[in-house]
Amino acid sequence: MSITKSTPRHVAIIMDGNGRWAKQKSLPRLAGHNAGAKAVERVINAAQKYGVDVLSFYAFSTENWSRPQEEIDGLMRLLEQTLDKYAQTAQKNNIRLLVSGRKEPLSPAIQEKIARVTQATAQKTGLTVNLALNYGSRAELLDAFAQLASQGITKPTEQDLQRCLYQPALPDPDLLIRTSGEKRLSNFLLWQCAYTEFYFTDILWPDFSEQDFKNALDEYARRTRRFGGI
Repeated sequence: MSITKSTPRHVAIIMDGNGRWAKQKSLPRLAGHNAGAKAVERVINAAQKYGVDVLSFYAFSTENWSRPQEEIDGLMRLLEQTLDKYAQTAQKNNIRLLVSGRKEPLSPAIQEKIARVTQATAQKTGLTVNLALNYGSRAELLDAFAQLASQGITKPTEQDLQRCLYQPALPDPDLLIRTSGEKRLSNFLLWQCAYTEFYFTDILWPDFSEQDFKNALDEYARRTRRFGGI
């Protein structure tokens, strides 16, 4: 059976190209990340406008710790500022914030901010923003299997594994957008993207606009999803 739905319920985004954007403008890489944070705000507003229920942003991967320490420190400062901002704006805009990933390597201050903003927005019923932070899909699957083993489940079903994922209640992404021209998943939501539609664009993430987001939604609406059927 084929299924066509004009608006994806869940859109996942790999925000790629911040560093290249900064390099093109002879700016430090952190300037690209700051510009990328503004693109996140634009897309959140666009998602609310066009009726998307869930946005998942790949903010910081388990592999990103290999980057220069100066860049990591700057990203962590930007994250703290973003969490502080969301603690205020999410309440006003009826946004629920989730954070997916291993929290232990993060600083106690960031972990406290994550706990505060996720608890404060837990009952919001509008857009859900899922921030993948220190996230890796392989790590998520290993953590899920460890949880199953601790429960004595040696032959798990798909449903068993699903409930042990970081965000088991979220629907799988209908659409995944990756910017900057790269065409790979980079260890992002590997299990969840089994039947996700992919949309790749050469636009660098800081330049990604509301219209660019709408273009991705329009392309999704033109596709027919068969989920292995005919």
